[in-house]
Amino acid sequence: MSKRFFTTLLLLLFAAGSYAQEYPAFTHADTLRGMLTPERKCYRVFFYDLHLAINIDEHSIAGYNEIAYKAVNDFSKMQVDLFSNMIVDSILHGNNKLGYTRDGNAVFIQFPSVEHGGIKDSIKFYYHGFPQVAKNPPWDGGFIWSKDSTGKPWVDVACEGTGASLWWPCKDHFSSKPDSMRMSFDVPEGSMCISNGRLRSKKNLDNGYARYTWFVSVPIMTYDITLNIADYVHIPDYYLNAGDTLTLDYYVLRYNKQKAQAQFEQVKPMLACYEKYFGKYPFYRDGYKLVETTYWGMEHQSCVAYGNHYHNNPYGFDFIIIHESAHEWWGNSLSCSDVADMWLHEAFATYAESLYLECTQNYQTAVKYLLMQRKNIHNKYPIIGPYNVNFQGTANDDDMYYKGTWMLQTFRHALNNDPLFFSILQGLQKKFKYSNTNTNEVIAFINKMADKDYTPFFNQYLQHASPPVLEYKLERQGKGTLLTYRWDSVVTGFQMPLKVTSEVKDSNKTYITITPGIQWQTIKLDNLAPSDFSIDLDEFYVIPKKEE
Repeated sequence: MSKRFFTTLLLLLFAAGSYAQEYPAFTHADTLRGMLTPERKCYRVFFYDLHLAINIDEHSIAGYNEIAYKAVNDFSKMQVDLFSNMIVDSILHGNNKLGYTRDGNAVFIQFPSVEHGGIKDSIKFYYHGFPQVAKNPPWDGGFIWSKDSTGKPWVDVACEGTGASLWWPCKDHFSSKPDSMRMSFDVPEGSMCISNGRLRSKKNLDNGYARYTWFVSVPIMTYDITLNIADYVHIPDYYLNAGDTLTLDYYVLRYNKQKAQAQFEQVKPMLACYEKYFGKYPFYRDGYKLVETTYWGMEHQSCVAYGNHYHNNPYGFDFIIIHESAHEWWGNSLSCSDVADMWLHEAFATYAESLYLECTQNYQTAVKYLLMQRKNIHNKYPIIGPYNVNFQGTANDDDMYYKGTWMLQTFRHALNNDPLFFSILQGLQKKFKYSNTNTNEVIAFINKMADKDYTPFFNQYLQHASPPVLEYKLERQGKGTLLTYRWDSVVTGFQMPLKVTSEVKDSNKTYITITPGIQWQTIKLDNLAPSDFSIDLDEFYVIPKKEE
């Protein structure tokens, strides 16, 4: 029995057991896509050099990717990912063609001799084809071949959940960030091509095409690589912090320039708020860009996709600018190693929306915004799904965002120390800058910073469908109330303080802090009628359960 088959069998048994009601049965293809197989572990990519010609009329692409890698250990076979509908032309190692086999969307490349651990080497992977078309971008990945309102070409790609390998060959695993990357795109003259990082050059070719070469100077997730082709106009600007200058570059459809100039004024105060809470913007070397796209938005590193039609929500801000830009810290700099840990991207970026309101307006408005979001929590599945199968389900997506942000709001108030809370956020950014991490490493870091073990707290909110349930009983006693309470449906070791009303005068509530356990406790609230009792649900996400 091969290791790959055995692994797949274990995952199938796992799915058929404790998670049978929650997740589908995972396949061999899921394992190839989501697991660090031996043929993936054996090498680390440090540089990609992608060269593509984009044929807009045919909806096709053709070119090559040079993959520079360091051998982690001895190997003679490596896995590179490319969707099965794309045609492999040849794979070169120096001047020699390498043999390969295909297994679905995985390409297994065979070397004639051993690549020894520690060496640095490269291959050139030539290919062409008609890349997958996105049916519902950005959630359903692929190319979008469209036209603007004047009939000019407008082409985008978004591939976060589906994978970068739908359009270019790479080690398509969340844990694999190249140290840097160059992208050269040949596009028809008359269109502008915008990608990540800095524009190194534009060269007019002799065949009616122009070559745009972009360079990313820091590590980047493969799904963050993008291209955008349209009749764009460039709006340059800059942002000054205390000690540095960040270039701001906006690329929008020519007829939307005036609207964009007004709408994108939100960028500077947003950057100021996020640098206050999270630390310095991570990509000063590569700049900050907003690029108008055919779809709603995506957090492409240093090249944020913007398709919100210059619309502000009822709280007065543009959701796509504020949310997707937060991913520059949470998702692009600090990145998860497996899609199962996507809460590290989405919970923090969603909480950043409320922090933006707290920064630019006040805390009370931020709480109203959080309460609006809380209506979207389902509590049907754990936030964290199964590992090693590239599973980012649909049923628990909302909870990854909204339950995740309420977990952070609850942790902030359980900690009851805002300077420490924000130092933890900045500490996470420093610790995991430009790198990949996972839930366990993040919790361990938080525990160290807080000097307390919050592992059961995070396990409750991340690993279980139900948040903590507070069972309580109220009994009138004289002018006061006897409150009897305990935690129900909590993991072993779960501890969390909670605020409850102790007095209400003229609609003003006074709170005290209780520390429930799994055993019943009783306290006397001397100046509170049972009808005035409440739990502080503005700061804590728990489910109240009143016992009669």
